Amino acid sequence: MPEVRYWNDLSARQELLEKGRKALNRIKEQLSPEQGVVAIEPDSGDHFVGATLGKANDAARERYPDRWLYFRRLDDPRAEMVLPTW
Repeated sequence: MPEVRYWNDLSARQELLEKGRKALNRIKEQLSPEQGVVAIEPDSGDHFVGATLGKANDAARERYPDRWLYFRRLDDPRAEMVLPTW
């Protein structure tokens, strides 16, 4: 089960968003500027790209079940969120 504190604590969720943004900046050169969604494990920087949020999640869940990840659309920097894999 993923950590519950991210559901309940807005500041903890915001910290995780910031970690995800920093991880994205480190790997940005590896990503092609195509459409799709990237899922990033904020601590390791491991990332998974899918055509949709669900496909990016499916790829990430195999390695990181029940872990909170940073998700962002590649074509829209405003479309970002942290979610546990499902």
